[in-house]
Amino acid sequence: MGVASALFYLQEECDRCVLHRDIKPSNVLLDFSFNAKLGDFGLARLVDHGQGSQTTKLILGTDGYIAPECLDTYKAIKESDIYSFGIVALEIASGKKAVAVIERNGKRFKTKLVEWVWELYREERLLDAADPRLSGNYDTEQMERLLLVGLACAHPNYFDRPSITKAIEILGSKAPLPSLPREMPVPIYIAALQDNIVTSSASTSSYNSASNRSQTQSSGTASSIHSFKD
Repeated sequence: MGVASALFYLQEECDRCVLHRDIKPSNVLLDFSFNAKLGDFGLARLVDHGQGSQTTKLILGTDGYIAPECLDTYKAIKESDIYSFGIVALEIASGKKAVAVIERNGKRFKTKLVEWVWELYREERLLDAADPRLSGNYDTEQMERLLLVGLACAHPNYFDRPSITKAIEILGSKAPLPSLPREMPVPIYIAALQDNIVTSSASTSSYNSASNRSQTQSSGTASSIHSFKD
Protein backbone atom coordinates (compact mmCIF):
# COMPACT_ATOMS: atom_id res chain seq x y z
CA MET A 1 0.00 0.00 0.00
CA GLY A 2 2.93 2.33 0.66
CA VAL A 3 4.31 1.86 -2.83
CA ALA A 4 0.82 2.20 -4.31
CA SER A 5 0.35 5.46 -2.39
CA ALA A 6 3.62 6.78 -3.80
CA LEU A 7 2.59 5.82 -7.31
CA PHE A 8 -0.80 7.49 -6.85
CA TYR A 9 0.96 10.71 -5.86
CA LEU A 10 3.26 10.58 -8.87
CA GLN A 11 0.49 9.82 -11.34
CA GLU A 12 -2.47 11.77 -9.99
CA GLU A 13 -1.46 14.41 -7.46
CA CYS A 14 1.71 16.00 -8.84
CA ASP A 15 1.34 19.12 -10.99
CA ARG A 16 2.87 17.04 -13.77
CA CYS A 17 2.69 13.30 -14.02
CA VAL A 18 5.94 11.57 -13.05
CA LEU A 19 6.83 8.36 -14.88
CA HIS A 20 9.23 6.50 -12.61
CA ARG A 21 10.19 3.86 -15.19
CA ASP A 22 12.17 1.67 -12.78
CA ILE A 23 9.87 0.45 -10.02
CA LYS A 24 11.39 -2.63 -8.40
CA PRO A 25 12.05 -3.90 -4.85
CA SER A 26 15.58 -2.49 -4.65
CA ASN A 27 14.13 0.98 -5.26
CA VAL A 28 11.68 0.64 -2.38
CA LEU A 29 13.07 1.89 0.91
CA LEU A 30 11.73 1.33 4.44
CA ASP A 31 11.84 3.87 7.25
CA PHE A 32 12.22 3.01 10.95
CA SER A 33 8.50 2.24 11.13
CA PHE A 34 8.72 0.01 8.03
CA ASN A 35 6.75 2.47 5.91
CA ALA A 36 7.58 2.02 2.24
CA LYS A 37 9.20 4.88 0.32
CA LEU A 38 9.73 4.84 -3.44
CA GLY A 39 13.20 6.04 -4.36
CA ASP A 40 15.75 6.29 -7.18
CA PHE A 41 14.29 8.60 -9.80
CA GLY A 42 17.27 8.37 -12.14
CA LEU A 43 15.12 7.18 -15.06
CA ALA A 44 12.04 9.25 -14.19
CA ARG A 45 10.40 11.63 -16.66
CA LEU A 46 8.03 14.54 -16.10
CA VAL A 47 5.11 14.61 -18.52
CA ASP A 48 1.84 16.46 -18.74
CA HIS A 49 -1.16 14.58 -17.40
CA GLY A 50 -2.69 12.54 -20.20
CA GLN A 51 0.67 12.17 -21.90
CA GLY A 52 3.43 9.60 -22.03
CA SER A 53 7.12 9.69 -22.79
CA GLN A 54 9.03 8.57 -25.82
CA THR A 55 12.66 7.57 -25.92
CA THR A 56 15.09 5.97 -28.30
CA LYS A 57 17.33 4.79 -25.48
CA LEU A 58 17.60 1.10 -24.81
CA ILE A 59 17.63 1.65 -21.05
CA LEU A 60 13.99 1.50 -20.07
CA GLY A 61 14.24 -0.08 -16.65
CA THR A 62 15.15 -3.47 -15.27
CA ASP A 63 14.59 -6.85 -16.86
CA GLY A 64 11.50 -8.51 -15.43
CA TYR A 65 9.80 -5.25 -14.52
CA ILE A 66 9.60 -3.69 -17.99
CA ALA A 67 6.11 -3.66 -19.48
CA PRO A 68 5.67 -5.45 -22.84
CA GLU A 69 4.66 -2.26 -24.66
CA CYS A 70 7.92 -0.57 -23.60
CA LEU A 71 9.96 -3.37 -25.13
CA ASP A 72 7.99 -3.07 -28.35
CA THR A 73 7.68 0.72 -28.70
CA TYR A 74 10.38 2.23 -26.42
CA LYS A 75 7.63 4.46 -25.02
CA ALA A 76 6.66 4.72 -21.39
CA ILE A 77 3.14 5.52 -20.18
CA LYS A 78 1.47 5.51 -16.77
CA GLU A 79 0.35 1.96 -17.33
CA SER A 80 3.99 0.91 -17.72
CA ASP A 81 4.65 1.85 -14.08
CA ILE A 82 1.45 0.03 -13.13
CA TYR A 83 2.93 -3.10 -14.71
CA SER A 84 6.13 -2.79 -12.67
CA PHE A 85 4.08 -2.28 -9.52
CA GLY A 86 2.20 -5.48 -10.32
CA ILE A 87 5.42 -7.46 -10.57
CA VAL A 88 6.58 -6.06 -7.21
CA ALA A 89 3.25 -7.08 -5.67
CA LEU A 90 3.73 -10.64 -6.96
CA GLU A 91 7.26 -10.72 -5.56
CA ILE A 92 6.05 -9.59 -2.14
CA ALA A 93 3.33 -12.24 -2.10
CA SER A 94 5.43 -15.12 -3.39
CA GLY A 95 8.89 -14.32 -2.04
CA LYS A 96 10.27 -15.13 -5.49
CA LYS A 97 12.18 -13.09 -8.05
CA ALA A 98 10.59 -11.47 -11.09
CA VAL A 99 12.89 -13.48 -13.36
CA ALA A 100 14.75 -16.66 -12.54
CA VAL A 101 17.14 -18.80 -14.54
CA ILE A 102 16.81 -22.56 -14.33
CA GLU A 103 18.80 -25.39 -15.85
CA ARG A 104 17.10 -28.26 -17.62
CA ASN A 105 18.79 -30.94 -19.71
CA GLY A 106 22.01 -28.94 -19.70
CA LYS A 107 20.31 -25.81 -21.01
CA ARG A 108 19.53 -22.60 -19.18
CA PHE A 109 16.03 -21.14 -19.36
CA LYS A 110 14.64 -17.83 -18.14
CA THR A 111 11.32 -18.10 -16.31
CA LYS A 112 9.02 -15.21 -15.41
CA LEU A 113 7.15 -14.91 -12.13
CA VAL A 114 4.00 -13.46 -13.71
CA GLU A 115 3.68 -16.44 -16.05
CA TRP A 116 4.09 -18.92 -13.20
CA VAL A 117 1.48 -17.19 -11.00
CA TRP A 118 -0.94 -16.88 -13.91
CA GLU A 119 -0.58 -20.61 -14.57
CA LEU A 120 -1.50 -21.34 -10.94
CA TYR A 121 -4.46 -19.01 -11.31
CA ARG A 122 -5.55 -20.92 -14.42
CA GLU A 123 -5.36 -24.15 -12.45
CA GLU A 124 -7.37 -22.56 -9.61
CA ARG A 125 -4.37 -22.96 -7.29
CA LEU A 126 -3.58 -19.26 -6.87
CA LEU A 127 -2.73 -19.45 -3.18
CA ASP A 128 0.00 -21.98 -3.98
CA ALA A 129 1.96 -18.91 -5.09
CA ALA A 130 2.08 -17.58 -1.51
CA ASP A 131 5.55 -17.45 0.03
CA PRO A 132 6.08 -20.89 1.62
CA ARG A 133 8.21 -19.29 4.33
CA LEU A 134 4.98 -17.82 5.74
CA SER A 135 3.89 -21.40 6.52
CA GLY A 136 0.29 -20.45 5.80
CA ASN A 137 0.35 -17.77 8.51
CA TYR A 138 -1.45 -15.07 6.57
CA ASP A 139 -4.94 -13.74 5.90
CA THR A 140 -6.21 -15.77 2.95
CA GLU A 141 -8.41 -12.99 1.58
CA GLN A 142 -5.60 -10.44 1.75
CA MET A 143 -3.17 -12.80 0.04
CA GLU A 144 -5.68 -13.49 -2.72
CA ARG A 145 -6.24 -9.76 -3.22
CA LEU A 146 -2.52 -9.06 -3.36
CA LEU A 147 -1.90 -11.82 -5.92
CA LEU A 148 -4.86 -10.83 -8.10
CA VAL A 149 -3.92 -7.15 -7.99
CA GLY A 150 -0.41 -8.18 -8.99
CA LEU A 151 -1.72 -10.16 -11.97
CA ALA A 152 -4.17 -7.42 -12.99
CA CYS A 153 -1.49 -4.73 -12.87
CA ALA A 154 0.94 -6.98 -14.75
CA HIS A 155 -1.62 -7.72 -17.47
CA PRO A 156 0.19 -8.02 -20.82
CA ASN A 157 -2.15 -5.42 -22.35
CA TYR A 158 -1.73 -1.94 -20.90
CA PHE A 159 -5.35 -0.96 -21.59
CA ASP A 160 -6.59 -3.80 -19.38
CA ARG A 161 -4.54 -2.81 -16.32
CA PRO A 162 -6.35 -1.09 -13.45
CA SER A 163 -5.52 2.48 -12.52
CA ILE A 164 -3.46 2.87 -9.36
CA THR A 165 -6.60 4.28 -7.73
CA LYS A 166 -8.50 1.09 -8.52
CA ALA A 167 -5.59 -1.07 -7.34
CA ILE A 168 -5.58 0.74 -3.99
CA GLU A 169 -9.32 0.26 -3.64
CA ILE A 170 -9.00 -3.47 -4.31
CA LEU A 171 -6.11 -3.88 -1.88
CA GLY A 172 -8.10 -2.02 0.75
CA SER A 173 -11.16 -4.24 0.20
CA LYS A 174 -13.14 -1.23 -1.04
CA ALA A 175 -13.62 -2.71 -4.51
CA PRO A 176 -14.34 -6.25 -5.74
CA LEU A 177 -11.59 -8.55 -6.92
CA PRO A 178 -10.52 -8.00 -10.53
CA SER A 179 -11.92 -10.31 -13.16
CA LEU A 180 -9.12 -11.90 -15.15
CA PRO A 181 -9.07 -14.46 -17.97
CA ARG A 182 -7.88 -17.88 -16.88
CA GLU A 183 -5.38 -17.99 -19.73
CA MET A 184 -2.65 -15.36 -19.71
CA PRO A 185 -3.44 -13.06 -22.68
CA VAL A 186 -1.09 -12.43 -25.56
CA PRO A 187 -0.07 -8.74 -25.76
CA ILE A 188 -2.02 -6.71 -28.29
CA TYR A 189 -0.52 -3.43 -29.44
CA ILE A 190 -2.81 -0.70 -30.69
CA ALA A 191 -1.47 1.22 -33.66
CA ALA A 192 -2.13 4.48 -31.84
CA LEU A 193 0.45 3.55 -29.21
CA GLN A 194 3.11 2.97 -31.82
CA ASP A 195 2.42 6.23 -33.64
CA ASN A 196 1.34 8.54 -30.82
CA ILE A 197 1.64 8.84 -27.08
CA VAL A 198 -1.54 7.61 -25.47
CA THR A 199 -2.82 6.76 -22.00
CA SER A 200 -5.88 5.17 -20.56
CA SER A 201 -7.62 8.54 -20.48
CA ALA A 202 -7.62 8.79 -24.29
CA SER A 203 -9.06 6.71 -27.12
CA THR A 204 -11.38 4.90 -24.75
CA SER A 205 -13.41 3.33 -27.51
CA SER A 206 -10.28 1.94 -29.15
CA TYR A 207 -9.14 0.48 -25.87
CA ASN A 208 -12.49 -1.17 -25.23
CA SER A 209 -12.45 -2.68 -28.70
CA ALA A 210 -8.92 -3.97 -28.24
CA SER A 211 -9.78 -5.24 -24.77
CA ASN A 212 -12.62 -7.28 -26.21
CA ARG A 213 -10.29 -8.74 -28.80
CA SER A 214 -7.80 -9.66 -26.11
CA GLN A 215 -10.37 -11.92 -24.48
CA THR A 216 -10.38 -14.10 -27.57
CA GLN A 217 -6.66 -13.91 -28.36
CA SER A 218 -5.00 -15.55 -25.40
CA SER A 219 -2.54 -18.36 -24.79
CA GLY A 220 -1.34 -20.41 -21.88
CA THR A 221 1.56 -18.63 -21.64
CA ALA A 222 3.13 12.59 -0.72
CA SER A 223 4.27 10.70 2.34
CA SER A 224 5.28 7.66 0.48
CA ILE A 225 7.72 9.07 -2.04
CA HIS A 226 11.15 9.36 -1.28
CA SER A 227 12.87 -17.29 -6.57
CA PHE A 228 9.95 -19.44 -8.61
CA LYS A 229 9.73 -23.10 -7.69
CA ASP A 230 13.15 -24.16 -6.46
